[in-house]
Amino acid sequence: MENSIRARVRAGDATAFGQIFEDHSGAVHRHALRMTGDWAVAEDVVSLTFLEAWRLRERVAPEGGSLSPWLLGIATNVIRNTRRAARRHRATLARLPPPEATPDFTAELAGRMADAEQLAAAKAALELLRPADREVFALCVWEGLDHAAVAEALGRPVGTIRSRLSRARARLRELTERELTRSRSARSAAATQRPRGIGQFTGDRAIAVRSTKETPR
Repeated sequence: MENSIRARVRAGDATAFGQIFEDHSGAVHRHALRMTGDWAVAEDVVSLTFLEAWRLRERVAPEGGSLSPWLLGIATNVIRNTRRAARRHRATLARLPPPEATPDFTAELAGRMADAEQLAAAKAALELLRPADREVFALCVWEGLDHAAVAEALGRPVGTIRSRLSRARARLRELTERELTRSRSARSAAATQRPRGIGQFTGDRAIAVRSTKETPR
């Protein structure tokens, strides 16, 4: 069945291409969302991935298993290009006058939830990984592809994929712990600097209450 789909896609069969979109667009979107953390960007990545897949359809091997590694490999390249474009955009914005600062309550809200704190630390740690290690981690761990499939997707030897995955796992644990420690230290420091509430009694509450009751009218 997969070989039949491959042959039809190579031949430019729009119906067959629509079928691979139905079968694999969800996996491409998950991969893009996990790598970018942005729903809108992930949707753009899906569109660009399948446009590129259609352009490159004649490169599909006539025989083989699932087309998922091929599509995720294209998606990974699209994400790389998207990141480069985003960096150029940020560099352009950095040259503009800074906008007026507005309060951001995101950190305060996240600090109240342990799971949100863990997620934020993991995401920050993931961004600190080498791009090549981050890609391998995303495809192996999040997408569940085996080493051979990831090697096919990225065009790298299987041994390289294994070493990058091992390095990514170890580095991600280290960086996540570091981010959690930094986050908790910052929150603790902010808590110690918080001013006392207006109207609070610093002395014995019982004395304060009694003195209030004994005040002559």
